[in-house]
Amino acid sequence: MPGRPRLLGINHVALEVADLEEALAFYGEIFELELRGRMPRMAFIEMGDQFIALSEGRAQPADGARHFGLVVDDKEGVRAALREAGVEVSRGPGLDFRDPWGNHVQVVDYRDIQFTKAPGVLRGMGLEQLEKRPQALQELRDKGLLG
Repeated sequence: MPGRPRLLGINHVALEVADLEEALAFYGEIFELELRGRMPRMAFIEMGDQFIALSEGRAQPADGARHFGLVVDDKEGVRAALREAGVEVSRGPGLDFRDPWGNHVQVVDYRDIQFTKAPGVLRGMGLEQLEKRPQALQELRDKGLLG
């Protein structure tokens, strides 16, 4: 229907955790973290033009099929960090794990997917050399999103 607002992206994802300091320590073992800000019972992890909010107070059981995906610059580096931290990871080419609070996280490599950061955002993140692989570029061309 014409006139309806279009979805443009995700500003942030909020993860509920039981203990904020433990969550920052856990995710800091796996990823390079920069905090965007903090407030009581919340911390905001920078991802360039997006962020993840960690919210203290998880009460529900572990997620089943519900999950979210994180885009990284080095998926195999994440796999190695997870194993080093003693976290069970999925088998095969995909990379899924659960954090200590039951959040199901899927990790994908930026180079392999259509999701694209603007050149200025990549530059500001120090990732201007990060290039898409041919299949991801073709998918973007097929949608008319690249020249």
